[in-house]
Amino acid sequence: MHITLRQLEVFAAVASHESFTRAAEALHLSQPGVSMQIKQLESSIGLPLFEHVGKKIFLTDAGREMYNYSQGISHLLDEAEDVLETLKGVQSGKLAISVATTASHFATRLLAAFSHRYEGVTISLDITNRESLRHQLENNVPDLVIMGQPPENMDVESETFMENPLVMIAPANHPLVKEKNIPLSKFENEHFVVRESGSGTRDAIQRVFDEHGVTFRTGIEMTSNEAIKQAVEAGLGLGIVSIHTLELELETQRLVILDVENFPILRYWYILQRKGKRLSPVAQAFKQFVLDEASKFIRLPK
Repeated sequence: MHITLRQLEVFAAVASHESFTRAAEALHLSQPGVSMQIKQLESSIGLPLFEHVGKKIFLTDAGREMYNYSQGISHLLDEAEDVLETLKGVQSGKLAISVATTASHFATRLLAAFSHRYEGVTISLDITNRESLRHQLENNVPDLVIMGQPPENMDVESETFMENPLVMIAPANHPLVKEKNIPLSKFENEHFVVRESGSGTRDAIQRVFDEHGVTFRTGIEMTSNEAIKQAVEAGLGLGIVSIHTLELELETQRLVILDVENFPILRYWYILQRKGKRLSPVAQAFKQFVLDEASKFIRLPK
């Protein structure tokens, strides 16, 4: 059986995208070129890898087996690349970082400072939601991930590097702005603009309200903190977000933090990777950089 790495790459792209067209776009190839690579691979194996049902394609039993092997080979090649990068040292190499959207405000500053210190390093940054981060960790995609609470039931190595207080925000003209130590029960009938179900922030908020026997009413769900802040400013409800996302809004006084009992909700930022993952010197250097210096990149009005 003669199989090339290029054939495996094309096959894995078609399998993951479930489409010859989208795989061709992702690989910057023509669709006939993708089809040719798959036909050559199937000819070499002697079994069909895909079956066409209507306009959709599905992996055959052989295709599923080959996909598992292709993923394993891909991970071995990545590991080989990491080992070779080790020989180059920290002054060059690649760094793949994935970051929760909530952490993007300070993470981009962290990466900018790190890239100035190690100018030869090529950095790949993905800012995404919790579900996507979990999927990436499951597939061992990034070198390191920065997020809130690490995912449960997954073998990861994580370290906290900074507090992540969640605060309640309101528009500047809200009637509770000047009140102090507001009881949480006062928000029983308030509606909140919140992150989608499954987000770490949403889960933490729900736990606090449940612990104090207060109903948490969700008015509008948003998929980003930027959207939440805009909605709160427009008067669509109150919000609860990481204080680290509020730098500009607090400085311009478009939003205010309410003084509420049992707030802020104290959480932490974590830097993590799959358990057993071998970090390159570049990734190790960045991890230590985060642990030592992350707090320097938080800027909030005093």
